[in-house]
Amino acid sequence: MLQHPTLIRKRLIPLETLRLEKDVIIHQSDRLLVTRWTTIRPKKELHHGASCFLLKEGWKVSRFLDHQGNLICWYCDIIATSYDTATDTFTFTDLLADVLIYPSGMIKVVDLDELAEAVEKKLITTEQLLDSLRKLDALLRLIYDGALLPALEKYWPEEL
Repeated sequence: MLQHPTLIRKRLIPLETLRLEKDVIIHQSDRLLVTRWTTIRPKKELHHGASCFLLKEGWKVSRFLDHQGNLICWYCDIIATSYDTATDTFTFTDLLADVLIYPSGMIKVVDLDELAEAVEKKLITTEQLLDSLRKLDALLRLIYDGALLPALEKYWPEEL
């Protein structure tokens, strides 16, 4: 039986580290990891989805779906990825800035206040702050150019 790596999500606000046990890896390469999942904590609207971890770029782009399988939005996290070869474990640290893309085309940048709070409370380094802002800028450029979602289209699982 093929073993898949362990996936860990590390959040800074609120501070938590979780093993993504419900995530099912459906594609893996040196640049991309695609998972299918159900929510960790039940939510009123959000029920399940899929995520594309763009390992080199430092983004996680997720399709958020409701209980009927309708698209709520694409949720883009800015992340730092580390990989431990000894344990075959990916740790994805949320660098707080997020972008939501709605089916209507509306784009919303959120959680920059959390990024500022993390700097004030010394939860992240200056290097991590700069990394987050640069990754956010690159992501927004692709989104505004209309290139992000079409580039990922072939990776979304057929059935969610």
